[in-house]
Amino acid sequence: MIEPGIYKDVMSSFPSGVTVVTTLDPDGGIVGITASAFSALSIDPALVLFCPNYASDTYPILRDSKQFAIHLLSADQTAEAYAFASKGKEKAKGIEWHLSALGNPLLGKATAIIECELWREYDGGDHAIIVGAVKNLILPEQPVTPMIYHKGKLGPLPALA
Repeated sequence: MIEPGIYKDVMSSFPSGVTVVTTLDPDGGIVGITASAFSALSIDPALVLFCPNYASDTYPILRDSKQFAIHLLSADQTAEAYAFASKGKEKAKGIEWHLSALGNPLLGKATAIIECELWREYDGGDHAIIVGAVKNLILPEQPVTPMIYHKGKLGPLPALA
């Protein structure tokens, strides 16, 4: 048996980017989750995946909406990262967003945004593995510094030599 605390310590040793995945709830409001479990999956077809916890209030809304936007967060989006990592229905209070042409709620200032339709869902233990078919890609006009997650902390990606 793997001890959960040690498992978390080991996994947090791997620096990762930070994403916020958003969709609309049935009333047209923005909902979302912060996820560091994100990956490109395939170029042809263009697929990406993220892994929400089954216990998340947002997970069933994401699954049922059949479409979502994955925001690759910039270092300037700490408020968004923490807001969507929290519990409750008012996560997005005070967060600015707008609807895309595809009907996804989009946040400003991201390093990139990937708009998807649900392609498949798989069981992943206590998390779902949601695979999205990429429908649109958005890059900012000017490059921004990405956010990383390491050992439980968020911060800017240091300049690379």
